[in-house]
Amino acid sequence: MFGMGFTEILLIAVIAILFLGPDKLPSAMVDIAKFFRSVKNTIGSVKESLEEEMNVTGIKQEALAYKEELLKTSDTFHKTTNVQAMIGAEIDNILNDDDTQQQKPQTQKINKAPKEPQEVTFKKKKKKKVQNLENNKEETTDV
Repeated sequence: MFGMGFTEILLIAVIAILFLGPDKLPSAMVDIAKFFRSVKNTIGSVKESLEEEMNVTGIKQEALAYKEELLKTSDTFHKTTNVQAMIGAEIDNILNDDDTQQQKPQTQKINKAPKEPQEVTFKKKKKKKVQNLENNKEETTDV
């Protein structure tokens, strides 16, 4: 006990008998026993509180793990229920696919289209006279 051997404990007991005497020795032994009992109880309560704290840290770790799992699940839920974003992404994908497929025909149509816009009317067009200098003939063209 406390790193002491039998002879050391016996020596302490003999010194205690000499200093205290036979009258006070039994009450001193009771006080020493009470002291050791209180130390033992204190150590036991410290162990219990440490075990509770260790259990609390374990519970905290479990709660954090559940919180993380809940956040991941809620993010997945929000992604799957966000219909507008999904539809927008799908429309963008479809438009991008259509643009790449229709890009060649559109360029051909653009090349065939006139450069200047034409006005559509039901009025008669005036004819303009143009002289051909080589043949000295007049030609009429629509304006």
